[in-house]
Amino acid sequence: MRIGELAGLIGVSTRAVRHYHHLGLLPEPERRANGYREYGLRDAVALARVRRLTELGLGLDEVRDVLADDAGRELYEVLAELDADLARQEEEIRTRRARLAAVRRQAEEHGGLPAEGPVSDELAALFARMAHTSAGRPGPEPALAAKEREVLALLESTGGEDGGKRMVELLGELTAAPGAMDRAYEVYGLLDALVDAAADDPRVEPAAQALADCIPATLVAELDAEHWERAAAAGAEADGGFMAAYYAHFAPAQARAVRRAVQLLAERAR
Repeated sequence: MRIGELAGLIGVSTRAVRHYHHLGLLPEPERRANGYREYGLRDAVALARVRRLTELGLGLDEVRDVLADDAGRELYEVLAELDADLARQEEEIRTRRARLAAVRRQAEEHGGLPAEGPVSDELAALFARMAHTSAGRPGPEPALAAKEREVLALLESTGGEDGGKRMVELLGELTAAPGAMDRAYEVYGLLDALVDAAADDPRVEPAAQALADCIPATLVAELDAEHWERAAAAGAEADGGFMAAYYAHFAPAQARAVRRAVQLLAERAR
């Protein structure tokens, strides 16, 4: 048989046959006087076995081990490892499908996915409440509200399972009181008005006071005064830490208002 006939018989490409020759998986017959390789029945048997092994999911290095004359690993051992690996892949696929189902459920429940998603069901519900509040107010949504959602999604992703869950719980407490979300959007509006203001603008202090007033006493008590003071000071330090980056994403007057609000919270926590 010529190489094309052998490949057609076994159901592989001639390129695959040549590749198997190159890797040493299939003995390469001598060329006849006309320059063509002549394949026999043993070549077909060997190539068929290579195909069966690859269809089981073995990599070509594993096929080489199985076919090696000096034994290498026995076929049973290779198949056992392959089966264990497939079991791990199945579990990963089930986990991923469960996550995808949760995201799709969010889209159905909230009329679409948040731009910051995917996020937890709880955070998606909070974002939906924000969207509802924004829709009920005149004018476009404050730019700072969208920025806040991005930061919340980031914090949920980086806080670990327990930390992210606790953060969402605290946010739920923060927005649960009647009118709390409306007050939050009023603060977003005050901060948005500072986007082009100087850092010493007289509107900074009222905005800071309004922001601090949005934080429930239970949340203030969750952290001690030292923690709040460190959070406020971090924005003034060029330390490259998260809080410095957080303050840096505000305009100067906005950053000053936020830092001042954290200072007020530190005073309340004493």
